[in-house]
Amino acid sequence: MRILVTGGAGFVGSSVGLRLKRDRPDDRVVALDNLRRRGSELALERLGRGGVEFRHGDIRNSEDLADAGPFDLLIECSAEPSVHAGYAGNPGYVVNTNLVGTINCLEAARLQRADVIFLSTSRVYPIDGLRSLPLELRDRRLVLPEGRSGPGWSAAGITTEFPLDGSRSIYGATKLCSELLLTEYRAMYGMRTVINRCGVIAGPWQMGKVDQGFFVLWAARHLFGRPLRYIGFGGQGHQVRDVLHVDDLCDLLAIQSSAIERFDGATFNVGGGPESSVSLAELSDLCAARVERPLEIGAEPETLPADVPYYVTDNSTVEAATGWRPRRGPETLLDDVFRWLRDNESRLAAVLGGA
Repeated sequence: MRILVTGGAGFVGSSVGLRLKRDRPDDRVVALDNLRRRGSELALERLGRGGVEFRHGDIRNSEDLADAGPFDLLIECSAEPSVHAGYAGNPGYVVNTNLVGTINCLEAARLQRADVIFLSTSRVYPIDGLRSLPLELRDRRLVLPEGRSGPGWSAAGITTEFPLDGSRSIYGATKLCSELLLTEYRAMYGMRTVINRCGVIAGPWQMGKVDQGFFVLWAARHLFGRPLRYIGFGGQGHQVRDVLHVDDLCDLLAIQSSAIERFDGATFNVGGGPESSVSLAELSDLCAARVERPLEIGAEPETLPADVPYYVTDNSTVEAATGWRPRRGPETLLDDVFRWLRDNESRLAAVLGGA
């Protein structure tokens, strides 16, 4: 089988490509990436050692996809992943990458008669809808009350039935538009497709930033003793996310790619689930325990336009369909991240230890 992973030198893409090549050594796995994100160049050595071919290219250019060669399966991991992209200026890059790039990927897959697994995002769900959830403060985190539920939400998390009316950021809008295009290509051209709406993904080799990759950023700033702030919702760090270990995501993609006919046309919410949810304040405690010193964390009470106080994934649909469930919780994930940071401290300090 010939597999093309777009965004293949990124955190998720490189992890997926290496895992597929490890499990399916006779398959040809090609990683396509424009290396725009700082730190992605560090993946090249790992990809080469793992037998994954690298092609420097940009999904905004259809010629680059053609130059990557034939493929049977496209795993679309490329994106401008910042939910804040476009708020302070021109949204061109996020639109051209996440939407025009998707069109180019779908056209390439159509010409190759290839299957597509598309990594979407929980950010397709509207900001106001998530902010209107009846959250309660319990200890150092926000929670949904037991016994309460509404359209697409309960104490078990958010499902794909959550209403889609309302704004969701340019980033979220481009991913939702891409989902709609994927549905149309499937209906019109008979392509087999799967959509995974992923929550927060984390793990070794993620170059975390304030606006994307907070879990790794939090660990790195604690290790390197660099500044952090609780931003928004009063500046107390009570906002909550569930976190999915990238290895758990790779487990799911291995299942889906090996039997895509079983899941053709499906849209799944994919995340760590309630058991892997953590508030920023709780994450600070977990990180401080691992570096054996607390970090003084600043506060910026004002909430940014795209921020939401709570998102936890209800995995019940994907678990029922695939038999998959996440196996690595926040403690395991954090141990893996700190081990990676310490093993590569000299290379990572300049990328992850900034002010």
